[in-house]
Amino acid sequence: MQPFEDLVEHLTRTSSLGPGEAARVVADVLAYFSEPADAYVRRRHGELKARGLTNAEIFPRVAAELSGRRVAAPELSLRQLRRIVYG
Repeated sequence: MQPFEDLVEHLTRTSSLGPGEAARVVADVLAYFSEPADAYVRRRHGELKARGLTNAEIFPRVAAELSGRRVAAPELSLRQLRRIVYG
């Protein structure tokens, strides 16, 4: 039995996904939520910067997003977020 096989079976029963597609969705979701907090902060900073947001807009937004992650990251100050991005 593969990890999360019951979830894959549930998705195939309740959606139009086939077993292979459902397994890929589960793997993608698990990978998304296993991303370390510092990698998430860097990635989101880059995405939001590319949309034209300023750091004053980005860091509070990223801080709020971190608290809503499935496995909540530790609460980081705006300064700690900046240090993750800029070193």
